[in-house]
Amino acid sequence: MSGQRVDAKVVMLGKEYVGKTSLVERYVHNRFLVGPYQNDTAGSERYEAMSRIYYRGAKAAIVCYDLTDNSSFQRAKFWVNELQNFEENCRIYLCGTKSDLLDEDRRKREIDFHDVQDYAEDELFQKVAEDYIQFTAFEMTEEKGLDLNQKSPTTYFYSCCHH
Repeated sequence: MSGQRVDAKVVMLGKEYVGKTSLVERYVHNRFLVGPYQNDTAGSERYEAMSRIYYRGAKAAIVCYDLTDNSSFQRAKFWVNELQNFEENCRIYLCGTKSDLLDEDRRKREIDFHDVQDYAEDELFQKVAEDYIQFTAFEMTEEKGLDLNQKSPTTYFYSCCHH
């Protein structure tokens, strides 16, 4: 796959100061920024209406939350809901940030891994059920059972990138 160019819109969403800019800096420039940086509007609640323009047409969204800030996880749930309602063909990835702070002091962790896992699984199974009802994504027959060749045009993938 190296050498191939892939053009796909990928957006980063999450509450202010969760580390979106640091993740991009790390990936693009292989450097780690220390300190709070706020140079994008995607996380700010005051730009909420404008954010739909930002993620319109995105093929993937990385929804970030700070492992040391429970309110950021609640905000991440908001963004997941927004994307599900307005960008049906967008794959959503949950990303817990600031795990380095937990290395210093495990008591700083405000979001339990199992809570995130349960949330992602609930959302996944809810979406499968909605797709089944809305799009008739799967065709059931008595003779064949479930026809796996019948695929929904919408694919969702959820993951947590922390433990």
